[in-house]
Amino acid sequence: MNSEATHVLSRRTADIVKASLGRRHAAERRFRLYGLMSIGAGILMLVILLVSIFGQGYRAFSQTYVGLDVSFDPAVIDPDGGRSPEALASADYGALLKRALGELFPDVTERQDKRALHRLISAGASYAVRDEILAHPELVGHSARIWVAAGADVDLLEKGYFDRSAAEAERRMKDRELAWVDRLKAEGRLERRFNAKFFTAGDSRDPEQAGIGGALMGSFYTVLVTLVLSLPIGVAAAIYLEEFAPRNHWVDFIEVNINNLAAVPSIVFGLLGLAVFINFLGVPRSSPLVGGLVLTLMTLPVIIIAARSALKAVPPSIREAAMGVGASPMQTVFHHVVPLAMPGMLTGAIIGMSRALGESAPLLMIGMVAFIVDIPHGIFDPATVLPVQVYLWADSPERGFVERTSAAILVLLAFLILMNGTAVYLRRRFERRW
Repeated sequence: MNSEATHVLSRRTADIVKASLGRRHAAERRFRLYGLMSIGAGILMLVILLVSIFGQGYRAFSQTYVGLDVSFDPAVIDPDGGRSPEALASADYGALLKRALGELFPDVTERQDKRALHRLISAGASYAVRDEILAHPELVGHSARIWVAAGADVDLLEKGYFDRSAAEAERRMKDRELAWVDRLKAEGRLERRFNAKFFTAGDSRDPEQAGIGGALMGSFYTVLVTLVLSLPIGVAAAIYLEEFAPRNHWVDFIEVNINNLAAVPSIVFGLLGLAVFINFLGVPRSSPLVGGLVLTLMTLPVIIIAARSALKAVPPSIREAAMGVGASPMQTVFHHVVPLAMPGMLTGAIIGMSRALGESAPLLMIGMVAFIVDIPHGIFDPATVLPVQVYLWADSPERGFVERTSAAILVLLAFLILMNGTAVYLRRRFERRW
């Protein structure tokens, strides 16, 4: 009787366990399904975002140009005949371009129509003619075909942003302007070329003249200052805290604050930089120097934490072996521990630099949101950075800045992917598994 009861009880227990296992397996399958659905939704949103940005931004890498037969009249360019660079640089090249357009369209006589005709070329086209004359002063007194940037509306028309079939009242370009553009295209005077100026020019009020050259140099100098300051300070602080600092309440207090600073909103560092570096120390506003100082404060906790993690990953046996053969604590750390931890330290530094490159909030607080036309040539010159340039263009009402904004985002993403890819390569290339 007892054995039969035991057998029945065992079967009942087995049935309960099987039912429980079935429910647990079903719950596990549901959990995996939910995880896959979450990952798929995230990837889908990322793909939609990237496709949207690329679809709007890739056109900015090309620019429409108009070819005009310009007569370089000496009476306009150099009345004195001295051919001095100062006289050639100050000539009225806009008048020459207007004359070339007038000769190309002699039937345009009304003042309003002339203004519309002149808008076919960029307002900065005269600078391209000036640069051509300064490079080739022998052209004075002769005629040559000069390719200048087309106006923003012509560029957008050629890139397919305007619907030509729409009613004239609903288009930015009137029928007469479309006819002028068609004539230029029929005569081979309209071409789309690679927009190298987008990477070399500074900011501009005209979208066809705007570029990210100033923002690129500003980002370079800012990140350079950040790297020069944050890397040695962060690594030195991590080595001291991990290898030499005594275990007491003060060190624990510093470690807790370093961990907390890594989670502080970045705009707080901007407020700190505004109060200390600009208002108190008098560092030039809007300069890469003050931007680098602010970003140094922001990236130091990240670098210290990553460097300490890399030092902790070195096995204690390395330290014990070095001490066993007579090495001093300093020699043990700098000759054995730090070289083994350096790949992890560099990885953390690169990740910190990539975060600094993508930051905009703290830099807005210290004035790097200013409209900067000139390319900065040092850490003391006024400058802006790529994320802030994106912010400025995104706030512009001009339709031509939409593609510039997306193109700048693509360039910024390319740099971030490159830096993070470098960090991954360094970690896999030099990391040792214990």
